[in-house]
Amino acid sequence: MGLFSRSTQTIGLDIGSSSVKVMELLHDKKTGAWRLKTFGLVKLPPEAIVDGAVMNTNVIVDAIRELVDRHNIKTRDATVSISGHSVIIKRINLPQMTFEELEESIQWEAEQYIPFDINDVNISFQILDEQGDEAGQMEVLLVAARKELVNEYQSLIQEAGLKPAIIDVDAFAVENMFCMNYDAPRDLVGLVNVGASTVNINVLQNGVTAFTRDVGMGGRQFTEEIQRNLNISYEEAEMLKVGGGDDDADAVIPEEIETILSHVSENLATEIHRSLDFHLSATPGVALARIYLSGGAAKTPGLARAIAEKTGAPIEIMDPFRRIEIDERAFNPRYLHDVSLQAAIAVGLAMRRIGDS
Repeated sequence: MGLFSRSTQTIGLDIGSSSVKVMELLHDKKTGAWRLKTFGLVKLPPEAIVDGAVMNTNVIVDAIRELVDRHNIKTRDATVSISGHSVIIKRINLPQMTFEELEESIQWEAEQYIPFDINDVNISFQILDEQGDEAGQMEVLLVAARKELVNEYQSLIQEAGLKPAIIDVDAFAVENMFCMNYDAPRDLVGLVNVGASTVNINVLQNGVTAFTRDVGMGGRQFTEEIQRNLNISYEEAEMLKVGGGDDDADAVIPEEIETILSHVSENLATEIHRSLDFHLSATPGVALARIYLSGGAAKTPGLARAIAEKTGAPIEIMDPFRRIEIDERAFNPRYLHDVSLQAAIAVGLAMRRIGDS
């Protein structure tokens, strides 16, 4: 077996609206180290997934198969994640009971917190604190996902020749990645993952989820605004959006593009601030110590500054590969650097193992 255990390994499969990412991580149980075994990415056409709904199954299945074949992946168990309006995450207080008792009663307990028919959702939970704020209470993290969405993703994976082993949530995958790469903060921090069409927000308090929300906006808004204003194709607009290389501090962005990016950044930052403020307003006097940004659109010029100005919190751009061992003979460091922010969810998913909590 060697130091890096493969026993209950799954591949992380991030099916985003702009691309499909696959990742395999090996874990050294003795040292706790993680090592990159496989990473690949295939872009999707803009109409493959719209507003979180799969519109073109064949394109996505082909992309998964291409990644598995290209990287000679032998593992068949896959971990995927979901997000959006079909996923409800709530931190709730319940009367103290054993794990077994909660397992039996969770359907009934959850019913009052979920805006869907209880028979139409899959429910999961985690006991956060067995001694809640009030005597005789305990704190539980409740997660409910519409069966329709879960079944859709399971079918995609099976059609691609893989086995759906674990269904996770985008915000929790980002949290997994963050906790592995960064020392768990005692302060209140925000994890904000800006994808192509969704922003995943997760507020951590003492290293535990206090609040999550998905905002139906993302990097695609920048591209579509450029496309609409300049009357050009989506592909041309995408090139202009990232033109000059987003790591090049001296890159000159045409004034017209800069104005569009600034306008969309303001709108996006306002939505992110509104979501964070919704949670913070319940605990006056508490402020975010820092916001950690990830996601493919996180490095869009002006976005981080706009979020910092709206929220008043310092911003740090995350590095999802920060503590992952990488063999530079097997992986191009420049390529990994360029795509690292897009890998945030994939890293968190690739860390999951069958049977873990």
